[in-house]
Amino acid sequence: MMERDDMKYLHLLAEKYPSIQSVCREIINLNAILNLPKGTEHFMSDLHGEYEAFCHILNNCSGVIREKVDRLFEDSLSDTERQEICTLIYYPEEKLELIKAEQQLTEQWYFNILSKLIKIAKLLASKYTRSKVRKAMPKDFAYIIDELLHVQTQSHNNQFRYHMEIFHTIIRTECAEEFIIALAGLIKRLAVDHLHILGDIFDRGSCPDKIIDLLMDHHSLDIEWGNHDILWMGAAAGNKACIAHVIRNNIKYDNMSVLENGYGISLRKLVLYGKKTYQNINPMEAALKAITVIMFKVEGEIIDRHPEYAMSHRKLLHHMDLEKGTVMIDGKEYPLNDTDFPTIDPKDPYRLSPEETEIIERLKVEFVRGKRLRSHMEFLYEKGSMYKCYNENLLLHGCVPLDEEGNFEEITIGGKTFKGKQYLDYTEKIARRAFFGNHNQDDVDFMWYLWCGEKSPLFGRVIKTFERTYVSDPEAWKEAENNYFKLYYNEEICNKILDEFGIHSPSAHIINGHTPVKTSRGEQPIRANGKLIVIDGGLCREYHKTTGIAGYTLIYNSLGLRIKAHQPFESVQTALTENKDIESSSEIVETERKRVMVKDTDNGKRISNDIHDLERLLKAYREGEIEMKLIRANA
Repeated sequence: MMERDDMKYLHLLAEKYPSIQSVCREIINLNAILNLPKGTEHFMSDLHGEYEAFCHILNNCSGVIREKVDRLFEDSLSDTERQEICTLIYYPEEKLELIKAEQQLTEQWYFNILSKLIKIAKLLASKYTRSKVRKAMPKDFAYIIDELLHVQTQSHNNQFRYHMEIFHTIIRTECAEEFIIALAGLIKRLAVDHLHILGDIFDRGSCPDKIIDLLMDHHSLDIEWGNHDILWMGAAAGNKACIAHVIRNNIKYDNMSVLENGYGISLRKLVLYGKKTYQNINPMEAALKAITVIMFKVEGEIIDRHPEYAMSHRKLLHHMDLEKGTVMIDGKEYPLNDTDFPTIDPKDPYRLSPEETEIIERLKVEFVRGKRLRSHMEFLYEKGSMYKCYNENLLLHGCVPLDEEGNFEEITIGGKTFKGKQYLDYTEKIARRAFFGNHNQDDVDFMWYLWCGEKSPLFGRVIKTFERTYVSDPEAWKEAENNYFKLYYNEEICNKILDEFGIHSPSAHIINGHTPVKTSRGEQPIRANGKLIVIDGGLCREYHKTTGIAGYTLIYNSLGLRIKAHQPFESVQTALTENKDIESSSEIVETERKRVMVKDTDNGKRISNDIHDLERLLKAYREGEIEMKLIRANA
């Protein structure tokens, strides 16, 4: 006899599958799914507001679509013709407008392009169940697309003639353009089954809000938070230091529009205050300086409240000697490049002036109450986490803090000591509590530590904002990194980290963002004998000179792992008018000895568990332990 809890569960399952036939049907269906190839995973990192480049790589699926087009048409179409098809898939509405303007949208063109798009969609749909493909289809054309995807190729076949008539009717009824747009969307959706974003959506580039809007419409994704993401999350939770950093970053990179137009956060009071306080520099430089001073003051307050952060050495305002024009940092005196600080009281340098207090409090209200910002932050919390274990890979933005010997480094928070996976789990708990909880000051303060703390799993180095701003000597700018970034070249260390997170497969990897790979200096993204892959190749334009490329992405399909190195993206306009794609080179990281099937994935394990439960229900039906419900047709 079954245990009571088992029987209770099976009775609940029986409500969904009320007969032997329905159970058998689902077991057959799930077993079939297990034996399909795994879907393609697409990994991207450190987007930094670069909307157009991100959008293009998302549209071309890091070259996956071009590969499929080449596979189908390399022998029958020229390179130019194949690229024209790709551009149409990436930007169907915009490309159709251009072709229309050139008066090339003839009936024959429609027929040819529809035939080719169906072939591409059919190839991509071959690794999914018919049910899953149907769910991916746009509703308005789902029935027609489903019919066309299952056309028989024999020209004498009646069904083939039936499908050709569908094409002609689509064109004759003048809905070919809508149909092309629908097919292009389906192709992109089928090309990538799941998207991973390894952090840093925000800052530097001008359109992180547009990136979030795009991600909110994506069919399947996860996000591993980056330090720039947690900075915005902290700002939206009301952390004044995070707010000041966000504003400073966006003024510095001339991205005020994302604050003012994107999220409705007014900088007017700050600009007017800066202009009045620092009259010898232009208004935006004055606003930048004003928020920077406020930032260092409110950071000082957090550091004083939390000696456990061990960041008192980052309080530098009281180490400035404005008469001498110097600052003492780690026992060494450096010349200051600016000594005009009328709002800093030498006797109490971290005290905000009344005007500074008013400005930061007003900004806090706007960050906390902004509807669009809150919606975007809630999305980051819904889809995001500190790390992700997915199909035997550990995905994280920053680091797992280590000591010099490669042991997991300890940190004490709230009187408790954490390290390794336990530490990352706890930091995630605090991050969620800071935003959704009762706004406990300690929780909200910790969001700033996650942004820039030396043992933060999202940052992991010594922040040098003060030095880079007010000290001209580059010697003072060096940011000491956590030992993780020195030791992650060691295969044994990487295996130790994977074991800590419960990943024991010989083919497991750590996939990292956060630190741009300086390709121009000979750095490689693949480390520790292939156990660790860094995919921050510098998508952000600010990094292009340093990295020598414009970003790495990673593709993991049923055949193995490939890393893609991308050259800078010119513009959507160039892509449309010249059919110019991002130039990418592909390197095979790992080829699977046998093709990876759904049964080998995390989802496959869940499906196998479901099959086991259904087989138990089937046995209970046949042995009379659970009564079947008779389903009668309605009269």
